[in-house]
Amino acid sequence: MNMTPDPVHGAGLGLRRAFIAAAAEQPPPEVSFWEIAPENWIAVGGRWGRLLRGLTERHPFVCHGLSLSIGSPAPLDVPFVNRIKTFLDAHQIAVYTEHLSYCSDDGQLYDLMPIPFTAEAVQHVARRIRQVQEILERRIALENVSYYAAPGQEMPEIDFINAVLDEADCDLLLDVNNILVNSINHRYDPIAFLDALPAERIVYGHIAGHYEEAPDLRIDTHGADVIEPVWALLEQAYARFGVFPTLLERDFNI
Repeated sequence: MNMTPDPVHGAGLGLRRAFIAAAAEQPPPEVSFWEIAPENWIAVGGRWGRLLRGLTERHPFVCHGLSLSIGSPAPLDVPFVNRIKTFLDAHQIAVYTEHLSYCSDDGQLYDLMPIPFTAEAVQHVARRIRQVQEILERRIALENVSYYAAPGQEMPEIDFINAVLDEADCDLLLDVNNILVNSINHRYDPIAFLDALPAERIVYGHIAGHYEEAPDLRIDTHGADVIEPVWALLEQAYARFGVFPTLLERDFNI
C-alpha cells in the first residue's frame, strides 16, 4: 500500500462543470490544485471527459467522494470501490477522501447521515476503512462532517473522530466550516476541538459558506461566502498545525 500519497500544496478549488471549460482554457494561477467527486466523472466521455483529462494531465487533483457510505450497516460496495481505484489510477490521483458518515442502507438515502458516536461504531467504521485502503492501495482521508442530531451518542464527537483515525490508521480531511457549524449547533468550543485533532493526519482542509437558519442553528450549504468566523478559525488551525493546503467548496450560487 502507498501509505503516504503525494501531498498537494497551496489553495484549492472544487471543480464544477459550470466553469470547467473556462478553467481548462485559462487556468487561474491562484488555484494550486483541484478537487472532484469521482462519482460525477466515472465513465464520463465525450467533451466533458476530454476536458477533465486535459486538466488532470496538467494540474494536481484530489478526489472527494460522495457515496462510499463508510458508516453504513449494509455491506461495503466492493465493486464501487474497485471503480474508484480504476478512476484514481487512470488519472494518477493519489489522494482520495470521503465523509465520516453514511448515505445508504437498503438503497440510497440521498443525504449524509450521522454515525452514532459509539465504541461499536468505531470498530465497524475502522474495519471498512482498512478494507477500502487495501483495495485502493493507498491511504484515504475522512472528513469531519456537519450533523444535526447525534443518535445513540456515547462519546463526544472529537473522541469518536480520533478513535476512528487511530483504529483505522487513516488520515483526516479537516473541514473548518463544519467545526464552526457543529460548535454552534451542538454548543462546544471550536478551539478546544481543533486542539484535540492529530496534526500528523491532516492531508488538506476545506472551507465553505453556510446558512444561518437561527442564531443557534447553522446549515452547511456550500452556497454562500465564507464568513469571518470561519476565516478566523482557519487562522487558528494554521497557528495550531502549520499552514496546510486548503480548498474552497462552492456548490451553487457560483
